[in-house]
Amino acid sequence: MGILNIMPVVRQGSKVVIGIAGPSGSGKTYTALKIARGMVDKPSEIGLLDTENRRGSLYDDILDGQFLIGDLFAPFSPARYRKAIEEFQAAGVKVLIIDSVSHEWEGDGGCEDIADTGGKIPNWKLAKAEHKKFISALLQADMHIIACVRAREKMSFKNPKAPESLGIQPVCEKNFMFEMTVSMMMSDGGKSRLMTKLPSSLIHVFGNINGYLDESTGRQLIEWVDRGERINREFEHWRARLQMATSDGIESLKAEYKKMPPALRAEMNKHWEQLESSAKEYDTMAALEVAGESQSVVSTIEITPETAFNPAEIKKREQIKQPEQQKQQNSAEIEDF
Repeated sequence: MGILNIMPVVRQGSKVVIGIAGPSGSGKTYTALKIARGMVDKPSEIGLLDTENRRGSLYDDILDGQFLIGDLFAPFSPARYRKAIEEFQAAGVKVLIIDSVSHEWEGDGGCEDIADTGGKIPNWKLAKAEHKKFISALLQADMHIIACVRAREKMSFKNPKAPESLGIQPVCEKNFMFEMTVSMMMSDGGKSRLMTKLPSSLIHVFGNINGYLDESTGRQLIEWVDRGERINREFEHWRARLQMATSDGIESLKAEYKKMPPALRAEMNKHWEQLESSAKEYDTMAALEVAGESQSVVSTIEITPETAFNPAEIKKREQIKQPEQQKQQNSAEIEDF
């Protein structure tokens, strides 16, 4: 098979990832819960990953039953977000709401903090690599995901004497909203929105930019998804788990494969070459990164003021050393005499 499984296009096993951005009070969490309710048969199939100091618990009475909630506390590293997604997936959640993803970028232990560990020169290479793994987890998860994103006014200080407002913008990596299936900026308590990404096939669901989004929005969305070919849900669940495991390398992939029900292995073996290729490439990238860091450390040790090769300094030391040697020689001659 190689690294690709090339076949005729068929919509199957599609998962949507929705981005909802907005300032505090714009209706992000409420709207996300309402949309999610329309996408599932019962509230217990909804999960809420709460990074907002347990504020998600305040919404315990807006649905017709209890949803699942998990509180994520600092550090808000991309790796901990990925682990949280995996845990909700293992719990059988069908729609996961992340409220919010902004902490992954600028929260305590998030990408900005990871970059700052580089010292005088920010290590954005490492921070962006970790962020990409988080994005992969979002896109490869065996769940529909609704990501809530904080937003606030952004200022340009190109002219310090006359700062310029760039308007309300999402607090996240600059391309994050465009990674989504659908993304929007909410306002007016959720009644109005600006669509930042909307495929033509979903205009009938999100095209009306005025009025609240609710359970009916979720039902229309899931109807659109379900028009595709029916799939084996258990198999797709495990394929998603194995695909997510590839980002941690071949040994992680093998360990996850061993956990899979034996009845699914024959079918999964058809995809093994593709999974293995991804895992090995991640191992190669990790090895190159470690090698690069090691080279950096070696260079730091070898090129220092104390150890740098300086011919002038060596000559100066020899000049100082010669009179001392001559003095010792003279003393020895006097004693011999």
